Amino acid sequence: MISFFKPKPILSALILEGFVDIHSHILPGLDDGAKTMAQSKELIQGMQSIGFSEFIATPHTMTSVWDNTTEGIQAVKHSLDQEFDIEAYLRCASEYLLDTSFLDRLQKDDLLCLKDKMVLVELSYLQPPMNLFEILFELQLKGYIPVLAHPERYKYYFSDIKNFERLKKAGCMFQLNLLSAVGHYGPESLKITDDLLNAGLIDFVGSDIHHRGHLELFEKKVRIKKVKALEKVIAANVLFSQKT
Repeated sequence: MISFFKPKPILSALILEGFVDIHSHILPGLDDGAKTMAQSKELIQGMQSIGFSEFIATPHTMTSVWDNTTEGIQAVKHSLDQEFDIEAYLRCASEYLLDTSFLDRLQKDDLLCLKDKMVLVELSYLQPPMNLFEILFELQLKGYIPVLAHPERYKYYFSDIKNFERLKKAGCMFQLNLLSAVGHYGPESLKITDDLLNAGLIDFVGSDIHHRGHLELFEKKVRIKKVKALEKVIAANVLFSQKT
């Protein structure tokens, strides 16, 4: 019997020429990502072999866990530039946890952004902050656009797609982790990835690469149904290119 189902591509085959990754943990020694400059170089070279062209490194900034500062992140990025001559295609921002101290940082305008005033933010995996919508409102008052990292990983929102629609109405853009498309974060995350793509709620993608094991997952087959929608979102990352 002839099958009319098109086989799913491997994830790396979907990466477009000139792709800009807007979420990674490739700066050394700042969080749970790369630990050394050698590991940073290994990750960057591995990402380039997949087809990544430009990188925005986004180390965590999380009170009492990774108390990174703008100056500290920039200093490590500069050291990496000097060591490997990669300044032409590496930039830095941060992935900010929306916690109790974030509003203090916001009031000081002490945020490293992805582009212009687009700032990458994340939520706790246990529960959102009680004042989440206050924080989102304050971000917009200051002219920032919150880009919420990996919405497909916040299980407390999975019960109703309207939870995500409410966040969009509050001004959030959504960044999907590419590895969600191969089921790396589990079946529930895989399903909500399809749901979010189907609803047109995803704006951008990122690798969220922390280590070599994440690179290897790019050679797995995509498991989501909405492959065309994913391809469209991957193409949207051109907004962050410095070459256009």
